Amino acid sequence: MLDAAGLRAAARAGDHTGPTAGLAPGYTQANLVALPEADAFDFLRFCVANPKPCPVLDVSDPGSPEPARIAPSADLRSDVPRYRIFRDGEIIDEPTDASEHWRDDLVAFLIGCSFTFERALEAEGLPIRHVEQGVNVPMYRTSRECEPAGRFSGPLVVSMRPMTPEQAIRATQITSRYGPVHGGPVHIGSPDAIGIEEIGAPDYGDPVEVRDGELPVFWACGVTPQAVAVASKPELMITHAPGHMFVTDLRDETMATL
Repeated sequence: MLDAAGLRAAARAGDHTGPTAGLAPGYTQANLVALPEADAFDFLRFCVANPKPCPVLDVSDPGSPEPARIAPSADLRSDVPRYRIFRDGEIIDEPTDASEHWRDDLVAFLIGCSFTFERALEAEGLPIRHVEQGVNVPMYRTSRECEPAGRFSGPLVVSMRPMTPEQAIRATQITSRYGPVHGGPVHIGSPDAIGIEEIGAPDYGDPVEVRDGELPVFWACGVTPQAVAVASKPELMITHAPGHMFVTDLRDETMATL
């Protein structure tokens, strides 16, 4: 099993281009958003206003692809398994290396990811269905709007893990300790209450089985900035492809509070 540096090296070499759920166990995973410096302050304000979907772990210096505080010597241009490139709100490319799109004025944000707390859930015997099924986590745009800031606005995106009511209670207790990686659920039960019409048709990722007696449990998701890119149309935004995370050198346990 690869550690964080090994998984980043595999992504850099093009040997791993898939989702990262369940990989590099023990290491904190992160969403990537890179924007021109002219938009960076507005985006930071957006993150501060929306800490559930956008908990910031690190911010790079302008032009630097190195997240020096959480993964020294890593390269954000190449160490993510797959990227999405947005121009004026449209996806124009989904490369495995973003070097040709990188610019000297880009500021990179690393945002906490719920994959980080999945090991704690598994340790309690709670199901992680997308890992069990070997697919990407299902993610959905909701009817809940984020708090706007500057030029940025758009809908909240959530990830979903099905559980029984008893499991959902325990999962809430566990994940509420993990504030830097989205914390506790934002909704449990009825998908249509948050504008999700078809649980079997996620907007990002893959559908998973919801078994008899289970409820969908929804956590705020770091793919929210990608929905915000579509709504707000910044000149350029480089992100990870949903589920294809940047793996940091931070340990999972450092994300939990007692």
